[in-house]
Amino acid sequence: MQFVLLIGFVVMLLCVLFAMQNLKKKRLIDDTPTSKVKGVFIGLVELKGKVKTTRPLTSYLTEKPCVYYRWSIEEHWTKRTTETYTDSHGKTRTRTKTESGWKTVASGGDEIPFELCDDTGCILIRPEKARVEAITVMNRVCGRSDPLYYGKGPDRAIMYSDHRRRFVERIIPPDADLYVFGQAREREDIVAPEVAYDKEAPMFLISTREEKKLSRRYSLYYWLLVAVGIIAAIATAYFSIDRTFSLPQEPIQPYIVTIGSFLVMLFIGWFWVTHNSLKSLQRRVQQGWSQIEVQLKRRHDLIPLLVNVVKGLVKHEQDTQEKLAELRGELENMSGKEVLKVLIERYPNLKSQEAFIKLQKELSDTENRIALARGYYNEIASFYNARLERFPDLIVAKLGRLKHQRLWKQ
Repeated sequence: MQFVLLIGFVVMLLCVLFAMQNLKKKRLIDDTPTSKVKGVFIGLVELKGKVKTTRPLTSYLTEKPCVYYRWSIEEHWTKRTTETYTDSHGKTRTRTKTESGWKTVASGGDEIPFELCDDTGCILIRPEKARVEAITVMNRVCGRSDPLYYGKGPDRAIMYSDHRRRFVERIIPPDADLYVFGQAREREDIVAPEVAYDKEAPMFLISTREEKKLSRRYSLYYWLLVAVGIIAAIATAYFSIDRTFSLPQEPIQPYIVTIGSFLVMLFIGWFWVTHNSLKSLQRRVQQGWSQIEVQLKRRHDLIPLLVNVVKGLVKHEQDTQEKLAELRGELENMSGKEVLKVLIERYPNLKSQEAFIKLQKELSDTENRIALARGYYNEIASFYNARLERFPDLIVAKLGRLKHQRLWKQ
């Protein structure tokens, strides 16, 4: 009986652990707003876009252009054995036993970094160590008469082969619509972000599925594991009852104990995942705010450079210093676009200066990044605030003293 209880509680615990893993992934996907490529900063990001590459790979089986492919070849085998046994009457008899299955005889694949593009730009994706959900372009079973059988498969058959092979290939082709969830970091070759594997990141996923389908899948896995856990609790109670003597009725106490224990473990796991996900979401809200401050500081640092460019243009004027002091005071309270407009109106010759053109581009890019950072912050803050108001998360939020975050209204 103790052994049955031990096995049962181990199964229930495993169900809870795997259910919480799926719940965590679902919440990560649901709680992370989709970023525009141009608004990607360092940290956890969710992106959607099309695959772009100038030098695609060629897949092995279908020979299609792609940035990622995996293939496998399985061979079917059937084994028949004759065994001797003694029947219930003590007579010796023989019977034929048949076993069969598929064995992988060859497999492989390759991948390359590629760009993910949306309407704001492109970002480099490095798929190494990612969980990739690609498109199945081949899933075919054939015999030796098919040219594919030996054309792509091994020359030799396995033991007990019945000469049937299954060819499977999955790829990510150029221009495919992708969903990417992972860690953004600075590139080593140029000043730009990229998404790549990070051992500290909770998930690195590249999928051809839509976000809603991914969320529903993790939700389905969660509830299936909960159902399996409840069934395991019921089975544990049933087989732990001592049935060596006649029982007037089925005792209910073992069922209460096992099902209650499972529900307590499930609640503790849910509370832990919910609290950690809310805290993680809070940190990302704070990170979103700091990203706005970084871009505002960058804009603030660019304005003195613009003033110096103007200084070089008007250096022969007697009242240069007075005008520059006056101009600097005006520019401090303006947006980048307003700054450029004022400068071009006062000094039309600036439009032909290379330094000014370069600064103009940097300031314009900074304004766009500020707008994207504000949009990202407001979106993730809205996600966070909505979670704090949603039952049953609001109970965890109150116990954890989590507060609403104000939105950027400028």
